[in-house]
Amino acid sequence: MTVHPVLRGLVPALALIILVAAAPDDARAAAKKQSVKVGFIGPLTGGVSANGLGGRNSAELAVLERNEDPGAKFLYEYVALDDECKPNIGVQVATKMAADRKILGAVTHYCSAVALGTVDIYHRFGMPVIVWGAVQPDITYGNNYPEILRICGTMINQNEEAAKFMRSQGYKKFAILHDTTDYGKSHKDYFSKYLTENGGEILGVFGVTSEQQDFTAELTRIKALNPEVIYFGGLTPLGVRIRSQMDKLGINAQFEGVSGIKSDSFIEGLGKEAAEGCLSFIEGTPVEKLPGGQAFLKSYAAHNFAQGPEAYGPFAYAAMTQLLDSIEKVGPDRKKVTAALNGIKDGNTLVGKVVYDDHGQNTVPIITKYVVQDGAWTIWEDSEYASGKRSLKK
Repeated sequence: MTVHPVLRGLVPALALIILVAAAPDDARAAAKKQSVKVGFIGPLTGGVSANGLGGRNSAELAVLERNEDPGAKFLYEYVALDDECKPNIGVQVATKMAADRKILGAVTHYCSAVALGTVDIYHRFGMPVIVWGAVQPDITYGNNYPEILRICGTMINQNEEAAKFMRSQGYKKFAILHDTTDYGKSHKDYFSKYLTENGGEILGVFGVTSEQQDFTAELTRIKALNPEVIYFGGLTPLGVRIRSQMDKLGINAQFEGVSGIKSDSFIEGLGKEAAEGCLSFIEGTPVEKLPGGQAFLKSYAAHNFAQGPEAYGPFAYAAMTQLLDSIEKVGPDRKKVTAALNGIKDGNTLVGKVVYDDHGQNTVPIITKYVVQDGAWTIWEDSEYASGKRSLKK
């Protein structure tokens, strides 16, 4: 668990007094502003920490930029906590953050199992949160809590697009491997639904635990089924292990993953050759193609973060920006901030237009297709696979 204050270097009170006395007018004005807290929760350690650190940095960037704005009404202190992508740890840190009444709201969770386990806590304490990366539908649609909003889309959108795309590529016979969390099982359910609706055939379904290391039994059975595609519903660490063991058993099926593998660490874990041609589907337009994308990337680089923003960083940035905008609009009051967030019906953000429905779910999802090409995730339409210069496995 880490506490990550944005107000760097402002710890000794005497040093602060001396600094402000000698500072120009804008610095003295900033020091006179009321200080308020905002939070972030994500996996900062463990197998999916790359995504959590990218989200943390991106949300922090929004806070840093707001504190650099002389027109901001408040001075923001940023508190980041590590949920380790573990539901029990998530409950602990969510309770710790929500119980701190000085924290007005937060941008929370990459892992769906953690987000599902914490929504009741935020509601009980009346703290508004915007989910930045977890995609299981019940996070928003399984309750009527006004405190819970989600800026990214859901796995429903991902899997509908994925099923249609794979059928358009001529694939018909699939085997499904998924982790046995609610996240993995829900991916399996939605992909199965849309695949069969589009004329695909599921030869076998296999659930594995997220900690499982050896998949010889499952992959041997899958090899005997001879599918054209292995669909994987789970996160990067498990995906790396499964994909690498496919080669050892001589399975030549196309590997298709969900947003949970869209991370540079997936490619790093597998190696360039094994990762080549793997597919992933994720919400949102690629940040470099968004109107404000280049400015975001330039500012991110200028603030010298040690890790990149990763796939969901732009969502964390946009969510924190909406949270800060709401505080600026209505003041430091959780109930008023909750109402202001729920009132967003046509928000323009880094990730595009955002419209929250009556369950706090952004209803303007755009799904982007990615393929690994030459050791990097590449937008499908920009790839040599789309142009026909390279081919997926058949």
